[in-house]
Amino acid sequence: MIDNHLPTAELQALDAAHHMHPFTDGNALAKKGARVITRASGVWLTDSEGCEILDGMAGLWCVNVGYGREELAEVAARQIKQLPFYNTFFQTTHIPAIQLAKKLAELAPGDLNHVFFNGSGSDSNDTNIRMVRQYWSAKGEPERKVIISRWNGYHGSTMGAASLGGMKGMHKQGGLPIPDIVHIDQPDWWSEGGDMSPEAFGLARAQELEAKILEIGPEKVAAFIGEPIQGAGGVIIAPETYWPEIQRIVKKYGILLIADEVICGFGRTGNWFGCQTLGITPDIMTVAKGLTSGYIPMGASIVSDEVAAVINGADEFAHGYTYSGHPVAAAVALENLRILEDEKVIETVREVTGPYLKAKWEALAAHPMVGEAKIVGMMASIALTPNKDKRAKFAAKEGTVGYITRERCFANNLVMRHVGDRMIISPPLVITKAEIDELIARATKSLDEAYERVKAEGLWVEKDA
Repeated sequence: MIDNHLPTAELQALDAAHHMHPFTDGNALAKKGARVITRASGVWLTDSEGCEILDGMAGLWCVNVGYGREELAEVAARQIKQLPFYNTFFQTTHIPAIQLAKKLAELAPGDLNHVFFNGSGSDSNDTNIRMVRQYWSAKGEPERKVIISRWNGYHGSTMGAASLGGMKGMHKQGGLPIPDIVHIDQPDWWSEGGDMSPEAFGLARAQELEAKILEIGPEKVAAFIGEPIQGAGGVIIAPETYWPEIQRIVKKYGILLIADEVICGFGRTGNWFGCQTLGITPDIMTVAKGLTSGYIPMGASIVSDEVAAVINGADEFAHGYTYSGHPVAAAVALENLRILEDEKVIETVREVTGPYLKAKWEALAAHPMVGEAKIVGMMASIALTPNKDKRAKFAAKEGTVGYITRERCFANNLVMRHVGDRMIISPPLVITKAEIDELIARATKSLDEAYERVKAEGLWVEKDA
């Protein structure tokens, strides 16, 4: 641990000289200078200038139990001393992997009783691509290779996972998507629903899945993948009619359903998994982030009895990673899950702090720049608009107003992210009512300041319909 650090400007210069950041315009950041975070506790970050920052994003949607949990550090240290690493290849296993697989099977809904460990959410979704294609091949239907996903969904940043995701900006770099991955439209009523009711729109967007299956040919479709609630796409909460219709369609055509729970899993929606909140019955769940609360990298694919039986009965599944089931990560994950259970963190989100945040968050819809405020559990978004009644977009390039608002949040020591012209939060699940009040106060102040700046700069203009 480095307590005595160089001055901020020197750290920023070193960072610019050597550190390539993810999803970043490197030269622009070098000119501006990165914010240097030095320590954290609970829901609070401290930067190199000593500023206390309320982390409304739980890092990257992951620090569910909050920062500074000594129990997790102690478990990691003990495991490093006892067995710092061994692989799970070559007919070998170890106790942390055994115990974690058992625990995840207990927590996962339905018959999701089998676990393939990975290093992150991205490579868990790569595993899912390999797994569903092997599944259908083993069943004598090797032509079933196509996986259907959604535009503006996010499933990771590797070649496979970024292909599954529907982020067109990512697809422009690196020849994506890879073959046999296709996309349908997202269930974003606010931006794309037009004159339809949310209920009718939800059905229509779900029925695009059936249309795509018939276009491709049901005999060629392997799986559909979706986040229960789209996270990085802007916390898009589908209308209530959407998921029941998706479930009907996948059952009708006998294709696998993959629920990407990387963000929603481990309490984010007020239940252990988002599929429980939304009534989804998946064949495979992707998990990561909240599995260890971000304290150490780990991911997993949690698989149904039927899928596992087919995979396990089809000779060798030629796939895996050096760090699959890493003993230190598994030990930390087990302790993280113990904290969530013993401290009743998820029950508190569902019954106490979640409803409290919901009331405060939805009240933001009264702000002149906010069109809608959506929330489930501890993930929420607001849509910024110059005309609430029309659900109008700004005439400025998409994201311009969102970025202005985000910068005001940062200036007010609140981490609140923008996705285009939506603002999103996903705070640590241990946030208290008093800290929720502070989050809302800082968000309101930032919205007020952004609103004044948008008007002052002549950006309060609707985009032509």
